[in-house]
Order: sequence, then structure tokens, then C-alpha cells
Amino acid sequence: MPLNDGSQHDDAPHEGFEEELGAVLRSTGEGFSTDGGRELVAGGLTRGRRRLVRRRLAVTGGVLALAAVGIGGVYGGSLLGTGGPAKAAGVAAAPKPTTAETTEPSLEEKRRQAMQQAQIPVKDIAAAIQANTPAGKWQFENLDGKGQSALGIYDDGGGKAAVSVGLYRSGGGDGEAGAGQVECPSKVHVDFDKCTSDRLPGGDRLMVIQGYEYPDRREDTKNWRAVLLTKDGFLVDASEYNAPAQKGAAVSRENPPFTATQLKALVTADDWRPLLEQLPEGPKTDVDPGGAMPGETGGPEIQSTLRSLLPKGVQVKEKGGDYGYGFAVLDDGKGKSLFEINVQPDMGDVAGDLFGSGDVTTLPDGRKVKITQGTAEKGGSGVVSWGVDTMTPEGFRVVVSAMNAGGHRQDATRAEPALTVEQLKAIALSPKWQKAPAK
Repeated sequence: MPLNDGSQHDDAPHEGFEEELGAVLRSTGEGFSTDGGRELVAGGLTRGRRRLVRRRLAVTGGVLALAAVGIGGVYGGSLLGTGGPAKAAGVAAAPKPTTAETTEPSLEEKRRQAMQQAQIPVKDIAAAIQANTPAGKWQFENLDGKGQSALGIYDDGGGKAAVSVGLYRSGGGDGEAGAGQVECPSKVHVDFDKCTSDRLPGGDRLMVIQGYEYPDRREDTKNWRAVLLTKDGFLVDASEYNAPAQKGAAVSRENPPFTATQLKALVTADDWRPLLEQLPEGPKTDVDPGGAMPGETGGPEIQSTLRSLLPKGVQVKEKGGDYGYGFAVLDDGKGKSLFEINVQPDMGDVAGDLFGSGDVTTLPDGRKVKITQGTAEKGGSGVVSWGVDTMTPEGFRVVVSAMNAGGHRQDATRAEPALTVEQLKAIALSPKWQKAPAK
């Protein structure tokens, strides 16, 4: 989610619906839609990934947002890639290690290596797709390759459509720990028409979501997805479009070809089990993917602390979040206003990047305060965003923002955010954040 901090950022190359769900069709972390360096919506992240993304985003002046709205953890990858061994489903290269890290590969590097070792014949994935979808003509890419995903173009006579399926291991280790990876997102962050999330007989979990490739609807490409999380921690992720390509192709039909029921039948087919068992095991770790980093505040604690700091007369219409992140749709009787907060310990190493320019004040106790006001870069019509970024000398960061709209890419519902800059400042500087428990 964006925090309008006035910093300059590189344009984000990926703005599709799948990026709004975090690591949906691209590698975890590297392919997130960052809204010009400021927007991140991701779920199911491990502590190591949280730390990596937090550092990356903080350096660019961004605000980390960990909403449980997507697919994260070990799995990720461009399902629209060739699936060949070199690309390993589009997994991006891990960041170069620092000198202190060169003696032992990082957890992210181990995960990347594990992903690259997937050697499932693409023709076998394609055969399973074809066997579990309605009759039609298929054209698949890279049938002679190996990997863990397959892309095909399907034509039932109603218009060609891109269809992809990827096979992964959940970062949670099992269906219970990774359940957040198949939960429907909030419309505060993602625009979609319909989403269901259910526990199936036997313990598997299924999410089916009907949304759009471009959150701003600049093109009419639709993206409908079904994601199955098995009780033993495997993921089957199917996507379909109403165009012959994910991006850059004209819409060929009103809707993607398969109904929600047919998508469910595809990802729950028995044909996937022998292929899933060919996936290499992920690196062993004692990290709890759903747990907090040391000193990181849990979502419920963020909400309870926030409620105690809100001015009288401001109601919370919707709320959510994850470790270190929270959001609330506020209404003071004048219209909805989105509020977001990140509570991040141990950020002192990027203080210079965050507070090196702009409207920055240093308080007598050494805390840095940076205030920003301006047009929301990815907001709808008339949307402005106000933000306050703070950090203690010890590196404890609290950053908040408020918009005059009820969600991202929605039009303004009021002239200004429900909270003034001074109220935002008071919330961010409250000592209650450092007292809030991590669990």
C-alpha cells in the first residue's frame, strides 16, 4: 500500500492483478507490484522474506504492508514463463549476499536453488491441464522443457484464452500453517468481482477469485484464478484470462473460458498428486512463516492500540493486517478514509535513506519525524495521501498514512483524509507502539 512520502522511485514494471495479490504469478519478493516503489501487498511471508522485503522497500522510502491477501512463502513464479530449467518458472535471482553472508547461502538463496531444481516435464503438466478442462483446442509452450508450470492457449470456439497452472510447496509447511495463502483479500487493496475461500472435505483449502489483470482497469483483461492448498502443504495455482496472453494482447472474449466450478475441478484433480510429489523439498528451517519477527507487533495488537489512539467520533468500518502492518477504513460521518500503519523494529540501518531528505524534524529525544502530503500516486480521482514517518534513535519505526478514499485506486469520498496531519503525528509518536506485544 502506498505511503506518499515524496520520494522518487523507479516505475514498477508489474501492475497486474496477480501482483496485487502478492507473489501470484511472479517470484516472491522480486515481482511484487510496488506502486512506484511504495506498494506491497503480500501474505504468507517468512521472517526472512519479511526482513528482505522490509529492507528493500525501506531503502526506497516505502512502507511495508503485510496484508494476508496473497500467495507467499516458498512458492512463487511466473506461471506464464516457459517453465524451462534455466528459468525455473520465472524465479528471480536472490539478492547478492553481503560479505558476512558469503560463507553460508541465505534461506532465500536456498529456496531459489530448490525452485530451480524442479524437473517436472512440462508435457506432463500440460496433459493434466488438458485432461481436466472442457474439450477445446490447446497450444502449449515448451512441451519439451522441465519446470513446475505450464502455459497454454485454449480455444473453445469462443475466443482464444491464456491458461496457466503452476505447482509449488507452501511456505507454511502444511495446510494449516499456510492457510493465509488462500484467504480472499480485502477490497480495500484488491478490486475483484467475486472471491470464495473454503475448506474442502478432507482438509484441503481452496480460493477462487475473479478479478482483473490491471487494477486500474486500463484494459479489459480479466484474470480468474483458483488456488488449492493441500493439507500437506502443496499448492496448485491455475489462472485464466479472457485474452490469448496475460498482457499485451487484445481481449478475445467477454470472460475467461472456465467457470469457477470448472477451475475448482481443475486444481482439485487427482492428476496433480504424482506431479506435486516430484517437487523438491524446501530448505529446512525452524522459522514460523506465520509468526512475527523478534520485536514485531502482531496484527490484533496493532488494531487494539490503534483504536485506543483514534480521536472520538471516528468509527472503524473495516480493518485487517498482519505482523507489523494494519489498516482501517475510518469514517467520521463525512465519508470513508483509509488509514494504514507499519510498526517495524530494527530499522536503524536505513534511517539515512528514509530521513535524508524532505520535511524532516528531529525531536529533543532524537526521534526523526518526516511529514508528506500530496496526490496519491495510484489513487482514484481526487485522492490525496498524508503520511508521517517516525523512527527512534534505536531504529524503531512507526509510519502511518491516510487517504481521502476508502481503498486503493478508489475515487475520493471526501475532501481530505479523516485524520489531520497532527493527529497522524500523534498516533505515530505514541509510546504505546513500543509496548504492544508481538504476540
